Amino acid sequence: MKNSISTALAPSAIGPYSQAIQVGDWIFTSGQLPIDPKTGAFPEGGIKEQTRQSLLNIKAILEEAGATLAEVVKTTVFLADMGDFAEMNSVYAEFFAQPFPARSAVAVKTLPKGAMVEIEVIASIVEK
Repeated sequence: MKNSISTALAPSAIGPYSQAIQVGDWIFTSGQLPIDPKTGAFPEGGIKEQTRQSLLNIKAILEEAGATLAEVVKTTVFLADMGDFAEMNSVYAEFFAQPFPARSAVAVKTLPKGAMVEIEVIASIVEK
């Protein structure tokens, strides 16, 4: 059975999708744009600030499901410009520790709302 995960601490879904779906011990998040749920806008600054906000949104969704970033096993990072990879990576490294999740990072032509980054994750809830 699949369960929808939703929190007001991350941007609301603006279409026919869930912030995340949990199936058994697995959590699949939708791609998170760098929208601050308090303001509905992107944070001031550039790729570092946008990466941080996307990851904070993911963290909030996982916490709603009873999980943490430590339980993330796979991430996918979508970048509007692969030239932003190093700066994105420096912020990304602040959120994850060894063993790091598997990751794909791809450049895309455009992202919704003109975002510089969008991130999605898959997590496995660890028995506590």
